[in-house]
Amino acid sequence: MKCPKCNCPDDKVLESRQNKEATVIRRRRECLGCGFRFTSYENIEQRPIIVVKKDGALQNFDIGKIERGIHFCTAKLQIEESQINELLDKIEEQINQIAGPTRRITTVQIGEEVLKALYPISFVAYVRFAAVYREFNNVNQFIDEINKLSTIK
Repeated sequence: MKCPKCNCPDDKVLESRQNKEATVIRRRRECLGCGFRFTSYENIEQRPIIVVKKDGALQNFDIGKIERGIHFCTAKLQIEESQINELLDKIEEQINQIAGPTRRITTVQIGEEVLKALYPISFVAYVRFAAVYREFNNVNQFIDEINKLSTIK
């Protein structure tokens, strides 16, 4: 690896550490040319997940879209940011599993995973997200969803 200070191609690794999930290795390096110390990170390159939209269009998966949707449906509810972050991690893990080796997933599958994750956290957030995701057009659709959920409990 080239030194970022002098571009010398020779260095030595002083220390290597993995993160908690063992997905990234942090290496502390020293340039043999100038003595400059720097850090490099090594991680597994994954192919991006491709989302198949309802109209058949393809788009790269963006967890930020789910995050914005969850923040919208949890607004003014007593839900901690740490809970939302855990929820996002869980959803992203499920999406990775569903996408599998093909690295493809539909918007319907994503929406259902978000609903599954929201249900145990907040009934109100679940219904808010469902209203947007399932494109509720009238009060009867809300009532049907609520009745369906009350039979699950």
